[in-house]
Amino acid sequence: MIINKQQSRISIKPSVIKAIALFFLCCLLTASCGQGSRRSVNASGENTNNRVTIGTTLKLRTIDPADAYETISGQLLRNLGDTLYTYESGTTKLIPDLATAMPTVSKDGLTYTIPLRQGVIFHDDTPFNAAAMEFSLQRFIKNGGSPALLLSDAVESVKATGEYELTFQLKKPFAAFPSLLTFSGMCAVSPKAYEIGQGKFKPDTFVGTGRYKLAKYGSDSLKFDVFDKYWGEKPVNQGIDILLLSSSSNLFNTFQTGAIDVAYLSLDADQVRSLDGGAKKGKWQEIAGESSTVNYMTLNIKSKPLDKLEVRQAIAAVMDRPLINDRVLQRQAQPLYSLIPTTLDVQKPVFKELYGDANTAKAKELLTKAGYSATNPFVLPIWYASASRKRALVASTIEAQTKLKMDGIMQVEINSVESPTLFQNIEKGIYPAVLVDWSADFFDADNYIQPFLDCATGSEAGGCSKGASQSQGSFYYSDRVNQLIDKQRKETNPQTRKAIFAEIQDILGQDVPFIPLWQDKDYTFAQNTITGVRLEPTQSFPFWFLKKQ
Repeated sequence: MIINKQQSRISIKPSVIKAIALFFLCCLLTASCGQGSRRSVNASGENTNNRVTIGTTLKLRTIDPADAYETISGQLLRNLGDTLYTYESGTTKLIPDLATAMPTVSKDGLTYTIPLRQGVIFHDDTPFNAAAMEFSLQRFIKNGGSPALLLSDAVESVKATGEYELTFQLKKPFAAFPSLLTFSGMCAVSPKAYEIGQGKFKPDTFVGTGRYKLAKYGSDSLKFDVFDKYWGEKPVNQGIDILLLSSSSNLFNTFQTGAIDVAYLSLDADQVRSLDGGAKKGKWQEIAGESSTVNYMTLNIKSKPLDKLEVRQAIAAVMDRPLINDRVLQRQAQPLYSLIPTTLDVQKPVFKELYGDANTAKAKELLTKAGYSATNPFVLPIWYASASRKRALVASTIEAQTKLKMDGIMQVEINSVESPTLFQNIEKGIYPAVLVDWSADFFDADNYIQPFLDCATGSEAGGCSKGASQSQGSFYYSDRVNQLIDKQRKETNPQTRKAIFAEIQDILGQDVPFIPLWQDKDYTFAQNTITGVRLEPTQSFPFWFLKKQ
């Protein structure tokens, strides 16, 4: 405008006009480039828009390590905190994390001495040392949260025996103890941010040592910022935003529109199939991994007529796992024949060896031996959590197959109840048979055996009155299994331990207090702009590898 006004009054040489125009054009381009730079690049040349958004339908109750016992809280804590030990990415190899070496173990297997990492600080700038680690683990035990027994059942004491040395005294030898110390809730927390005391939890707070700091905790979203003082390898992204969606439909639709970068747990089988089709067309990525979550039926051996061995074995024989996998799970799982998943090398498919699938001839023979007939049928009431559409379909499938193939000698009754009520009543022995699942607390076969079959107080005749099997609702008791569980916990030789687990699984197959049904597969979907999506063999989902192109 100024140029135009001046041009109306005076004569300017064309060369001057050209020079002035070129000058302003350069200024404009410089300003534009500068603005673009400020939008996408910081002083270090890093992409400041490289935040990754993850959507999930998992319900978050708390992020306090001493009280967190759900899948979602465990995954979040693995990204926010550090434990003494962890697993090498892509493997099941146990490696030090806040420890600097594997423990030194006394000859009697009761004392574990662990050297700790120096130069680590918490998110609030408090220095990390053995006293801080002792505080964290004492708080885990003494605050009385949901997972407290994991450590209190195993540990007599934990003490800082040097500025960077921690010593555990165990109640009994426990070969898998280092694996137990990978449990996400046993991460280090700042002594300045927390306190020890029964029920003194902070559900919406986290102050640890991990790669990310908790920047926001909301009812529908969380925000993780990169911790720039992290002691180890830092994330390749600028942070993580997590959306807690109300339903699988919301997760499905939100991902399809591109509003989230990653869809992580939980989608229905038909939604997974639809997204799988899109991935095959190149619309987005599908990342599938073998899960270690096992799904099974609990049989209450104190509930008549399930106290009869022939009846429990007949139920095991009539199960048709391939049919369940095909019709209900749409081949997004795999049939399971032991409580131990196939991801562990000690797994033995004993239920396949003993019963096979849909072995109705064997089931009829066993029920006839137990005194049942078409005019006097055995009735199996199956219970499940009412919110689980998957288990509703599994129960219906079992009912339909029984009606079709068992000639009236066996009938199924389907019952459902809200999840909180179901889990409160399982240990009370209210349900004869229940469909449930189990995700391990730590990656070792012990965690698929001891929490199911161990019993502290009971008898072969009366069942378990106090112990793990009572809390699982089976009330199973076996002197031999109790001895074998103690034996494998003391054994440090992997091959000898594997043989012990084989015998335990053989007994499980014979006595049938539980019937394994299927093992999950994990499906995560990511936009094509995202790299670094990894589903670890140990069920961890590391956010720090995620990067937006």
